[in-house]
Amino acid sequence: MAKRIYQDWKGKNKFFFGGRCIFGPDAKSLLMTMSLIVVPVVIFCVFVASHLLHRFSSYNAGYAVLAITIAFTANVSTVLLLMTSSRDPGIIPRSSHPPEEELSYDPSNAVDAGGRPTPSLQFPRFKEVMVNGRPVKVKYCETCMLYRPPRCSHCSICDNCVERFDHHCPGSGSALDRWRNYRYFFMFVSSSTALCIFVFVMSALYIKFLMDEDYPTVWKAMKQSPASVILMTYCFISLWFVGGLTGFHLYLIGTNQTTYENFRYRADNRVNVHDRGCLNNFLEVFCSGIKPSRNEFRAHVQKEAPAGGGAAREVEDDFAGEPRAKVEDDLELGGDLLKISQRLYDEETVDEFGARSSNGLRGGAAAAAILEAEFAGGLEAAPPVHRPETRNSSWGRRSSSWDISPDILAMKASAEGGAAAAAAPSRRPAAHHHHHRSLHPRGSEDA
Repeated sequence: MAKRIYQDWKGKNKFFFGGRCIFGPDAKSLLMTMSLIVVPVVIFCVFVASHLLHRFSSYNAGYAVLAITIAFTANVSTVLLLMTSSRDPGIIPRSSHPPEEELSYDPSNAVDAGGRPTPSLQFPRFKEVMVNGRPVKVKYCETCMLYRPPRCSHCSICDNCVERFDHHCPGSGSALDRWRNYRYFFMFVSSSTALCIFVFVMSALYIKFLMDEDYPTVWKAMKQSPASVILMTYCFISLWFVGGLTGFHLYLIGTNQTTYENFRYRADNRVNVHDRGCLNNFLEVFCSGIKPSRNEFRAHVQKEAPAGGGAAREVEDDFAGEPRAKVEDDLELGGDLLKISQRLYDEETVDEFGARSSNGLRGGAAAAAILEAEFAGGLEAAPPVHRPETRNSSWGRRSSSWDISPDILAMKASAEGGAAAAAAPSRRPAAHHHHHRSLHPRGSEDA
């Protein structure tokens, strides 16, 4: 049976309920965050809110305190926190191979073991795109093998590219994306701030009620309700954290920045090309539609055709003239194209060498025929044979003629006399053999 995508996931996320819920690799921190909310609320309900049920005579307002506390806790710890941490944070699916349209060659510094140039594959690390009429650099992600869209970044904890990455929240154990779960994160932080303020105020009010009755001093009232003192201290400390986060993210939303951008580019004094005005920035975060997920985690994994089997293989088949050798890993597009370039270089070298050799042999055969005819004409007193004009040549360049050495020309002049050759006919085969040895260049005797 074919695997589902969440079962073959390359990132570090954890899936539950058959891929319906996705968490970060540190999902256990979610339990710690819940306990930091639920435990103080339980203490408050048992030791403080229960004593406030009948403190407000009008309309039994004491019951409202308990109801508001429970509703706040359920909303913060259950709904908002789970909505932040259990959904796809805007993960961009990984590519199975690098983008072919961005492929380029760099022949300057690539040489193989034999000293031959082998162009190396290059992917530009950055490229520019236009955002609101201004150029913005986007970076190539080697892990996901894609160019990240503007404002996208690779979360090192989840090991995924997140489309509009804000930061990885240790409290929720998940990465945050401005278009997917950031609004729930902000509502979680702001609601936690409101809950801390509410519990702090109600605990202080209960201390005030005790002082108005049988415990006139603050110290005696605090001794009577130590739970109120503990809760006030806890909420005061927590308020600095969650309250500070709420204020900081209000500033980020108003200026249309992410946490990552604020910390990374703060010192660069860059112009924020994404700022659309304070009101529009808030409307973008809280009133725009949530973008659908790019991933279908429960879909079955589709077997892809081997990468590099398209244009790269067609180019190789056109030049090679024989079936392409099998590549061990078809997903390595760079290795495929590099082998193609090396094979083409080898074939061009062999073709050039063969052309030069064939031209040399034809030139040598023509020269030999001319000399034999001239010698025969000298012996038989035949009319002289007109030879074509010879040109100086060498093995290093292509030519259809060969150099005739001076000793051959001298032998030809002596043969034209005729009398010496007729007087010593037995020397003709030796002379003929000598002419052939002088004809051929060194290193090609067997030609």
